[in-house]
Amino acid sequence: MEEITSADGAKIGWQTTGSGPPLLLVHGTTADHTRWAGISPQFEQHFTVHAMDRRGRGASTDDSQVYDILREAEDVSAVVEAIGGPVDILGHSYGAVCSLEAALLTDGVRKMVLYEPPLPTDIAMYPPGAPDRMQAMIDDGELEAALELFFREVVRMPDHELVEYRELPVWKQRIRLAPTIPRELTIDRSYSFDSAKFADLRVPVLLMLGGDSPPIFQRAVETANGAVPSSRVVLLPGQQHIAMDTDPALFVGEVLDFLLE
Repeated sequence: MEEITSADGAKIGWQTTGSGPPLLLVHGTTADHTRWAGISPQFEQHFTVHAMDRRGRGASTDDSQVYDILREAEDVSAVVEAIGGPVDILGHSYGAVCSLEAALLTDGVRKMVLYEPPLPTDIAMYPPGAPDRMQAMIDDGELEAALELFFREVVRMPDHELVEYRELPVWKQRIRLAPTIPRELTIDRSYSFDSAKFADLRVPVLLMLGGDSPPIFQRAVETANGAVPSSRVVLLPGQQHIAMDTDPALFVGEVLDFLLE
């Protein structure tokens, strides 16, 4: 693992594989750099792949007393600067929001693929009290129950998909990372998306949206697309929030088409 010190002193680690121009992978909630293991080999044929651990998991530390998503944007920016531009970024879910904000902090980003960033909109992100119920489960040591609540009530993963997901190797790792969920789940309280900030962003952005994803993600992608001048949306037919797991060929194909064009 490689390591860089972020602006507030956090140590941010990442794993490097493959060869070619740099591609930085930024994972979402309940994950670490290993969430990309199933599709990284396909990217490594074209890119030097840098898969980072976001703060507070894996090789990355987080000693801050108060969590702030903008510190995570600084982390992504610090890794981009350490790699040396121009760097392409693939960000999933919460990691896509961190990546979008990071693009304002560095001129080292060439292109970005952002898969369903959960930007706060006028649609409620979760049922009333969900973060508190989840935190109570975590405090009681019921990490798997908290994780299931997150996927069922927030991500709105259908039952058949959740059954399949529980069988994947990443499930056990996601159970261990469940304590990081509540601070990210309340993004609607801690983060305000300011579309005006992105008016001058000239980085080409591909926004990925599952064709069967719930309205909350549809509205968030619409919001991002309306704010970023050089963006476009690609629909992933029949998919929801984890197409890299449920249809990796479709997902990788769309990413490569955009980055390599």
